[in-house]
Parts: sequence; structure tokens; C-alpha cells
Amino acid sequence: MKEIGIRSIVDGKVKSTAVVSPISISFLEGVDPETGIIMDQENPLFGTSIADKVFVFPEGKGSTVGSYVIYGLQVNGVAPTAFVVNNAEPIIVAGAILANITLVDQPSEDIFSFIKTGDSIIIDTSKSIIKIGKKE
Repeated sequence: MKEIGIRSIVDGKVKSTAVVSPISISFLEGVDPETGIIMDQENPLFGTSIADKVFVFPEGKGSTVGSYVIYGLQVNGVAPTAFVVNNAEPIIVAGAILANITLVDQPSEDIFSFIKTGDSIIIDTSKSIIKIGKKE
């Protein structure tokens, strides 16, 4: 199991499966707040659910309403267990805080070179680490 360092923004301990987007995402019109399914047709994950997963993506983009979409995911029971991003910008930070979703950023290594969709992820913000296990 590989370990990397991270910066914690919203604390938590999480164990789940990764869903990895290679491109930035706008939560406004990019993710359905009622189902947790990615609706952005330009995203390779189009049609994939992020519910109960560790959602890994480079960064957020778009409207500040995206924070409320993230909150809506939590209200509707389809939120991810955590966000892992390269650099958390205010829309993602505000949404994660509102929804109490674990959020980490600034990984010590290029996460996109080795985290793949389906990998097992353990996040422990008290230790500032992510553990990655390869999918079987």
C-alpha cells in the first residue's frame, strides 16, 4: 500500500474506493445533486456515480453555486465520502465544509500518475496521509 502526504482542509477518516477524473469539474451542471452521477458529457466519467466514493480530481471550476450542489449531494444521500484534489479552490472548500465531506489537497506526489478508478483509498487527516491500494 502506497502512502502519500496531504494537506487537510476538512478533517476525517475515510476508507472507500476511488473514482478519478483526469479533468477539472464544475459541480453546477456537471454532477446531478439528486443521484451523484457525473453529467458532464466531456468528462470521461460521464454517467459514473461518485456516491460513497473518494472523488479524485485536479480542481473545481465554475459557478459558486457548485458549493450548494455539493451540499445537495449530502442532503440527498449521494455525496462522495471524500474529495482529493491538487489544489482546493473556494467553491470546493465551501461545499465540502457545508456538507462535512472530508477534503484534502496538495498531495506530496502526482496522484494522477498512480491513483486509478477502483483503487482502495484510506484517508486519515490526523496523520496527513492517504494510503492507496491497487484494485484487484
